[in-house]
Amino acid sequence: MLLLEVLMVSMGAIRANMLRSVLTTLGIVIGIAAVITMVALGEGAQQSVQEQINRLGTTVLTIRPGQQHMHGVSRGDTRMFIDDAMVLRDGTNGLLTVSPEQSSRMQITYQRWNSRNQVMGVWPEYFEIYDHGLVAGRFFTQGEVRGRRRVVVLGHSIPDALGETPAELLIGQTIQVRGIPFEVIGVLTEKGDAAWVRPDDQIFVPQSTAQYRVMGGRDRLSAIYAATATADELDVAYSEIDRLLRREHRIPPGDDADFNISNSADLLATFNETGQTFTLLLAGIAAVSLLVGGIGIMNIMLVSVTERTREIGIRKALGATKRAILAQFLVEALFLCTLGGFLGVAAGYGASEIMTQVAGWDTAIRFDAVITALVFSAAVGLFFGIWPARRASILDPIDALGYE
Repeated sequence: MLLLEVLMVSMGAIRANMLRSVLTTLGIVIGIAAVITMVALGEGAQQSVQEQINRLGTTVLTIRPGQQHMHGVSRGDTRMFIDDAMVLRDGTNGLLTVSPEQSSRMQITYQRWNSRNQVMGVWPEYFEIYDHGLVAGRFFTQGEVRGRRRVVVLGHSIPDALGETPAELLIGQTIQVRGIPFEVIGVLTEKGDAAWVRPDDQIFVPQSTAQYRVMGGRDRLSAIYAATATADELDVAYSEIDRLLRREHRIPPGDDADFNISNSADLLATFNETGQTFTLLLAGIAAVSLLVGGIGIMNIMLVSVTERTREIGIRKALGATKRAILAQFLVEALFLCTLGGFLGVAAGYGASEIMTQVAGWDTAIRFDAVITALVFSAAVGLFFGIWPARRASILDPIDALGYE
């Protein structure tokens, strides 16, 4: 009965000062809502980037030209050639699926429509590396690479840019790439944004065709892509690529390499670390509101103790113990903060939904963040309610009854 009585008395005191109680919880509501919203934004951004990087393939190693050094002095960007890609393909005993890339933005025309897009000169293995599918048609073959055939595979959004022509109707048609006719043999399935690139806006031609027919014989590669069957083979693949390219470029062991090897999984790990740090920073800033709200709770509870001094004296005169008085004021503080926590969670969820619907930002509400916020709000109530509650519990009944 004592607990029920304490609850009833506490709720009665809160109802008697409803407006003050609502204003008191406002700081907690704002703090919790800010924490939930910031964490949701951080988590949403992290999931979005993770999905984009996953589209790039987490078992793909990208090799790009680096900086050439002599006696510690940079001599500018180095170059990679088709021979480098062949060395990696032939020298790793099937460990790697390899494709070179030559790329440049060029004008694409079809009938009266035109578009400027990234033209990618690749091997057929490129489509396997990045798990591309087809809406219509087929991929080009190694025979067409060797024959320098003028065939092209279009990214998913290219048909829309060329007069919203259905993909099936484009197969077999001729488009102009930099004024050179190419036969459309395939249209890729939608890939979506993949980190910093948009595969749907690219078109793909055989690498040799790009080199000799489109890019004027330029043999410099933009990159080489190499994929392993599983993520467990990445470390071995990294070492093999480093060994083979150092031998091909005649770089002694211990000297700086003139190429860079990167992995999308490393990018993901780096972003996750950065995202977690950013989320914690935002949550820490939002937690300041909880601290301010807790101080407000303590201030109001101290005012409440002063206002109800005679009531406390009467209850003690009627037999109320120190524990009962302490529990009453702690329950009041705990209820106010917990109520503010639930309202803050609701407000944070609503703010996240508004940001998603209106601003188009990716958000994700984490269950553990909600639980942590509610527990923290309850802890704020207990922490900042202890002093006022203890002050009320140790009042002398006689002094309290005589208080004006």
